[in-house]
Amino acid sequence: MSIRSDYRAMRAIPTRWMDNDAYGHVNNVVYYSWFDTAVNVWLIDAGLLDIHHGNPIGLVVETGCRYHRAVAFPDLVEAQIRIAKLGNSSVRWEVGLFTAGHEGPAAEGHFVHVYVDRETRRPLALPETWRAALAPLVVASDAPAA
Repeated sequence: MSIRSDYRAMRAIPTRWMDNDAYGHVNNVVYYSWFDTAVNVWLIDAGLLDIHHGNPIGLVVETGCRYHRAVAFPDLVEAQIRIAKLGNSSVRWEVGLFTAGHEGPAAEGHFVHVYVDRETRRPLALPETWRAALAPLVVASDAPAA
């Protein structure tokens, strides 16, 4: 299990009343939304992703999550991100979801983006500007090759 310092960037995400399910905790599908939000907001803030007109765009080809403990409204989630593998046209993102008072994550997830041409949907090599911006997020990992 990872700790906060194993990651390279953080995005705070408030839980919402509607995130809780009938069992009184955040439903598992919401965690995947947090992964997507943390990474895509980072890409937008870094000036890499233009969701309406940019090229390339990232398509998710693999995803997974391990749940360690429940999160519930009104917790504030700190989504910590890092890159486990920076490939030619792919990136394996890893996200730890933390809450106040806990050094260990409530959940740890990953997904692999393959970056493709917006029109043709064919893989594109990541531009050098992207590689330079992503490099500080790369950490050594035991993750399988993407």
